[in-house]
Amino acid sequence: MSATWIAVLVTAVCCYGLKLAGLTVPPRWLAHPRAQRFAVLVPVALLAALIAVQAVGRGESLAADPARLAGLGAAAAALLLRAPFLVVILAAAGTAAALRALGVA
Repeated sequence: MSATWIAVLVTAVCCYGLKLAGLTVPPRWLAHPRAQRFAVLVPVALLAALIAVQAVGRGESLAADPARLAGLGAAAAALLLRAPFLVVILAAAGTAAALRALGVA
């Protein structure tokens, strides 16, 4: 078994254990203001990190891809205009696709 598959299996077991631990936490712990704030902020931080990695990452290195960055900018503009989520996704994908069709890579 390769090291990659071992890492995937260990990660899966840890995720399952974390989920199980979350189900067994006493409700009074979850009612604590710090726990509630953590639960609100962690998904935002993880999503921001994922977006950053996808926007400027290419394999094992960093690479500024103008089409991706323009798509990210279009998504940010749509969010600032309070567009629905589907419109934000379409703006980002459409911008990146149009730039790639024009030869911007």
